[in-house]
Amino acid sequence: MAGTERQRRSAIAVVASGVAEAQAARAELVALYGDVPVERAQVIVALGGDGFMLETLHATQESDVPVYGMNRGTVGFLMNAYSPDNLPERLAVAEEAVLNPLVMRATTVQGTVHEALAINEVSLLRQGPQAARLRISVDGRVRMEELVCDGALVATPAGSTAYNYSAHGPILPIDADVLALTAMAAFRPRRWRGALLPKTAKVRFEVLNPEKRPVMADADAQSVRDVAVVDIRSEPAIRHRLLFDPGHGLEERLIREQFV
Repeated sequence: MAGTERQRRSAIAVVASGVAEAQAARAELVALYGDVPVERAQVIVALGGDGFMLETLHATQESDVPVYGMNRGTVGFLMNAYSPDNLPERLAVAEEAVLNPLVMRATTVQGTVHEALAINEVSLLRQGPQAARLRISVDGRVRMEELVCDGALVATPAGSTAYNYSAHGPILPIDADVLALTAMAAFRPRRWRGALLPKTAKVRFEVLNPEKRPVMADADAQSVRDVAVVDIRSEPAIRHRLLFDPGHGLEERLIREQFV
């Protein structure tokens, strides 16, 4: 890596989740390498789990600063292994993955519109005891008149190993220009597993009988209840830059996950 790039990553901001283990790691790294405010950083080191990494990416999405995560939480798919040693050298040779989030535009039964970004997935879930009934359109064309299910989601490649995978959706290569549309507990069509869509696809879910069968929408833990229509698309104008140790990037992790 060029010397200018090595120097560019020398201004480090260290952020951590509130758990004791992450806070202790932050104190250790700050004592060794210093700390600058996030707005002046050339690289952000995030200490916690995947949930904290998502929080950090959302909070810094306007800065175009790469984020290097180290696992001090319960889940660490987006994180590197924690070590206080040789941090500047690790940052200098780290591999970068660029992620584009999804935009969720959810309209409630009352007509209120909510917008949110999701790095992993946008999901729709039934709110009550009865299954949800959803109509699915892609790029303005109705593709499924009625899906009866516990819910459905649209996942990015980065999110394909999260909720999507638990719902038996496919794992997507990180550089794949596709999205996964996956159903949860599909009742009709029976056992429908979903579809792979181009990254440019615009997906619309319409909730059928929303008063009797209420549905909520969720974008990376930002929830909207009693939705009537949910529109989802990828947003190429927003870039989340993640750094990984060589040989342990997202592409390798996605492949390895399929052979566990």
